Amino acid sequence: MHERHRITDHFTELRIFYNRSIIAILLAFVLFSLLAYRLFYLQITNHEHFTTLSQNNRVSVQAIPPTRGIIYDRNGIILAENLPSYTLQVTPEQTTDIDQLIIQISELVEIRDIDIKKFKKEVRRKRRFEGIPLKFRLNDKEVAIISVNLHKLPGVKIQAELSRFYPFGTETSHVVGYVGRINEKELKTLSSTNYSGSTHTGKLGIERSYEEQLHGTVGFQKVETNVKSRVLRVLERENPIPGNDITLNLDIELQKLSTEAFAGKRGALVAIDPNTGHILSMLSMPNYNANLFVNGIDVKTYKALNTSWERPLFNRTVLGNYPPGSTIKPFMALAGLELNVIDQDHQIYCPGFYRLKGKAHKYRDWKKWGHGKTNINKSIVQSCDVFYYDLAFQLGIDRMHDFMTLFGFGEKSGIDILGERRGLMPSKKWKKEARNQVWYPGETVIAGIGQGYVLVTPLQLALATATLANGGIHYQPQLVKSIKTSATETIQIKPKIQRKVAINQNSNWQHVYQAMTDVIHSARGTARRLNKPELRYQIAGKTGTAQVFTVAQDAKYNEDELDERLKDHALFMAFAPVKHPRIAIAIVVENGGHGGAVAAPIAGQVIESYLSQFSDEELNSSPIKKPKVIKTNTEKETAIKAIEHVPEIRKTLQIKHREHEHG
Repeated sequence: MHERHRITDHFTELRIFYNRSIIAILLAFVLFSLLAYRLFYLQITNHEHFTTLSQNNRVSVQAIPPTRGIIYDRNGIILAENLPSYTLQVTPEQTTDIDQLIIQISELVEIRDIDIKKFKKEVRRKRRFEGIPLKFRLNDKEVAIISVNLHKLPGVKIQAELSRFYPFGTETSHVVGYVGRINEKELKTLSSTNYSGSTHTGKLGIERSYEEQLHGTVGFQKVETNVKSRVLRVLERENPIPGNDITLNLDIELQKLSTEAFAGKRGALVAIDPNTGHILSMLSMPNYNANLFVNGIDVKTYKALNTSWERPLFNRTVLGNYPPGSTIKPFMALAGLELNVIDQDHQIYCPGFYRLKGKAHKYRDWKKWGHGKTNINKSIVQSCDVFYYDLAFQLGIDRMHDFMTLFGFGEKSGIDILGERRGLMPSKKWKKEARNQVWYPGETVIAGIGQGYVLVTPLQLALATATLANGGIHYQPQLVKSIKTSATETIQIKPKIQRKVAINQNSNWQHVYQAMTDVIHSARGTARRLNKPELRYQIAGKTGTAQVFTVAQDAKYNEDELDERLKDHALFMAFAPVKHPRIAIAIVVENGGHGGAVAAPIAGQVIESYLSQFSDEELNSSPIKKPKVIKTNTEKETAIKAIEHVPEIRKTLQIKHREHEHG
């Protein structure tokens, strides 16, 4: 009876139910309050913050790289362009095993080790949903092979894009330069905004010096993305601004001819229009194919180029320091006349050697038995050393230094590519500061024939020749002719005169011109082989031959017994036509032998090719009206940032030399 009563106690059951209901309601109320508070916090208190985050998740901004500007020669021939090419890209997110995928691809097309290394480096830097290049410039066969196997290659796609190409990759490698992939060091200096979509930048030559003009301005597009940041649609687009097209003063046909004439030789050639300072041809040999560097050169090929004793990567035109040898003699003669150390009738006797008073040491002439009585004309025509030993001693090294620097010796020319060296025109002050030593008279004597400490770059020698040719107007050498800034606007880079070499007597110019003309057009001239019957004009020039090691006083120089790298350097400088110059040229052939036999014929070919475009009437008339001295160049300053020349990359090698000249 008691058990039955306990089971049917409704009052107790009802009380338990009420208690539990109250607890449940309180718990539900607390939970609902927390949820309401959280909703209030998200929807009301931090509404603006989370709306922004949501919008940023939905819309992202992507960079669109600009198209790089085209580089042309003076006649409108393309020297650097952008060609459509196919790139094999891999999206890491879409494959489970990248290494295995690379093996699969390698079985279909060749993949270089350097490409794999760079690809894996990019994988670590970029997001996994982005396509990363594995192989550039696929040919048609490779595109076809990959295309039919795409279903087996998850994450692989073929992307069409523009790639830099140099039609004259070897002929212009040192002048135009090349672009290459942006490295980590460059990432720190380049604009993070303007280069946000770019993969390449200029490395050398015009491509580097005019990088800002050629690169262009980056564009942007707003895209809608999903939670995995994949693009769903483009919401807004701002197109990039293409880079400016650049036209050079370089004549590619002349450049090709110079390359052919230099075949098999080492050295440099620079040809300038003496009326403007425009660079017509600028060649360093041996050269290399710039296209090898655009998308990464393989280790084996780069090592072969970098370690070759011929130094194909070394730009001799602006970096090579050479003793000018006898090519300095016309400038020395002009200095002697202008500074009244000698007059136009001055002559000395050359016995084949020169001695300083009270000294036994003989400074030898290249002609063992001497030149006999020698005046200015004969000293240049037959390249008498003794005449200039004596003249240098009378002038003194400081007056020589001051006069030669007027023609650009020993200073940077200001050409619009980076890395130029300044050569060396010594003085007493220089030796004291550089070596903490006094200057000796014997050093002045050998400087008079362009030996000893005197060093020039081929560009400096060509520029000095141009200054001599046009009567002392010293132009800044210029590779760039114009910059096309828009479809309707082109900025012309005007010639810039750096200074005017003032000569008191005009007849001094003429006296030197006549002697240089006789170097080619007289029976005893050291470059007389250039005097061909069919010439429509006269050429003025000077040969030079410098040995690369010192011969002892009583030793005999035997060229046939020397190693090739110890043989003489051959030099030549010239301008033509003599009365109305249109081209000035300087050539250095390393270990080439004698200037008249090796360097002069190359110059003859280049001069003849360039002047063949002019009629007889044009060759006998003044090329252009001489411009006024330009103190500033507003057009250039607005288009081009000032180029800061990098420090010299090597210490100047000082080797004593002697002159050994033949006809």
